[in-house]
Amino acid sequence: MNILLWHVHGSWTTSFVQGKHRYLIPVNDARDAWGRGRARTFDWPASVEELPLDRIADADVAIVQRPEELDLVPPGVPVVYVEHNTPKDGGRHPMADRDDLVVAHVTHFNDLFWDTGGTRTTVVEHGIVEPRARWTGELDHLAVVTNEPVRRRRVTGTDLFPRFAEVAPLDVFGMGVEGLRGRRITPFDDPPQHEMHAQVARRRAYLHLCRWTSLGLSLIEAMQMGMPVIGLATTEAVVAVPPDAGVLDTRVATLVEAAHWLMEDDAAAAQLGARARQVALARYGLDRFLADWDRLLEEETCASR
Repeated sequence: MNILLWHVHGSWTTSFVQGKHRYLIPVNDARDAWGRGRARTFDWPASVEELPLDRIADADVAIVQRPEELDLVPPGVPVVYVEHNTPKDGGRHPMADRDDLVVAHVTHFNDLFWDTGGTRTTVVEHGIVEPRARWTGELDHLAVVTNEPVRRRRVTGTDLFPRFAEVAPLDVFGMGVEGLRGRRITPFDDPPQHEMHAQVARRRAYLHLCRWTSLGLSLIEAMQMGMPVIGLATTEAVVAVPPDAGVLDTRVATLVEAAHWLMEDDAAAAQLGARARQVALARYGLDRFLADWDRLLEEETCASR
């Protein structure tokens, strides 16, 4: 199957393109948001081909992730709209009340909270390529992985970082993190994925402070590496992280106490991390993710014939 999709979310796409298909990624001279082409910091297989959009003529299905992409899909090509985000502004989805596509949510929380009207929806939960790195916890630091935490501040829980930096040095990995440099907070701006995994795995615990966002793939990666989790009990995190794999709460003081505990108790950190890895491998494995997508793509392409 020939699948047209734009390079929007590098981590999610890295998992998606591990399947058995041919993946056609638009590219332009500027390599901007509409023609980014192949990833440069993720490992993508040779089945991912970057081509100018006007040379992509044999797509069997299109994966759309932004409303503006719809007008760029060749006529007659069936569309699956992947919704990565939690709703805003009342929750009315831009693809609401359409009969020409299906909306695929990445979490059941998002499916519950978005208002898509009469548009068909489904849920394909995340699956990831298992990281090579394994948790050691040798550094008495906390790790955060997030993108644009300065701009997104309260959404990503950036305003809470100083409270945890009082417990242990806080290392923040991701895009747009450089402006966070401060007392006991160290940014690591957009390292290659394998290098980031190796560094994150050395930290004692993974901190997930997103208030209102979809389940981050970095959280699942940390769990599969065997890291204990400390996080806000919001959105999909409450079902992704069971009580024996980490500490989730809406009371920040409780999470600060948990950070103190895991800094002091190596055995407890190891026990939580081992369970986190077991859970994440079972629920968010790559084989299940690709099989779910194969079923959906087959359904949509058959329906359009």
